[in-house]
Amino acid sequence: MTDKTIKVALAGAGAFGIKHLDGIRNIPGVEVISLIGRELDKTREVAAKYGIGHVTTELSESLAMAELDAVILCTPTQMHAEQSVACLKAGKHVQVEIPLADSLAGAQAVVDLQKQTGLVAMCGHTRRFNPSHQYVHQRIQRGEFHIQQMDVQTYFFRRTNTNALGQPRSWTDHLLWHHAAHTVDLFAYQCNSPIVAAHAMQGPIHPVLGIAMDMSIQLKAANGAICTLSLSFNNDGPLGTFFRYIGDTATYIARYDDLFTGKDEKIDVSQVDVSMNGIELQDREFFAAIREGREPNASVGRVFDCYRVLHELERQLAAQG
Repeated sequence: MTDKTIKVALAGAGAFGIKHLDGIRNIPGVEVISLIGRELDKTREVAAKYGIGHVTTELSESLAMAELDAVILCTPTQMHAEQSVACLKAGKHVQVEIPLADSLAGAQAVVDLQKQTGLVAMCGHTRRFNPSHQYVHQRIQRGEFHIQQMDVQTYFFRRTNTNALGQPRSWTDHLLWHHAAHTVDLFAYQCNSPIVAAHAMQGPIHPVLGIAMDMSIQLKAANGAICTLSLSFNNDGPLGTFFRYIGDTATYIARYDDLFTGKDEKIDVSQVDVSMNGIELQDREFFAAIREGREPNASVGRVFDCYRVLHELERQLAAQG
């Protein structure tokens, strides 16, 4: 794969799939040759915009293409594990958007099959790649900063079933298995220390969506660092996830790709990596791992422990009723 163009199929032509298509445009030696979507007409519109020749509603049709090397899955959470397994069984490298699965068993199945096949299998834990979090990670690696506490707010306004573009969604999102996964993984990754204690509480269940709309999670790493995570689909205000790193030498606030001091002074992170787009950087790592025949950052094996923690939190919430 050193010189060959990597030929890719992308499943899920919605809001996040388009973010990947935009990022891939900036990556040389990669071509999206197939686009899979739930609604054929809308998928054709997106394919025409990005010059993608093959359009289908069936992942299996794309997997049957002999020239296809890899797949990026931006599909509903409930499909991630099953589709990742299908890609690996078809001999294709796969990057699945976060979360890897909505159950520990599903995550384990993908990890086990990746080990059998030796293919690159990566999960979209984007926070590992955002320049803001990379800046903090590099300071930690140099021994210049040690996390004492992370305070994280993940806030959306989704009292109806809509996606990031405000469009109707065909599936139901989940605070624990999707949005908490970002922080659970990032906390352990930045601390370079496994999570040894985790606790959760949730608010009332939405009468129509059938999910908790508010949740609170506490984590502790083996090195003593702690994390407090607040999640809500009820927040009528600024949307997104905001990370406050409280350390022994500084305080940082990360808002996606941007970084600020604890006094809200902006930090220049433009030289941290080749792009300021975390999704593009995530995709660059996926394709580099394929070319170099190595395990990527955020491989399914490296993020698996996050899903062990989510499983334990789910058990706690079920026990609380």
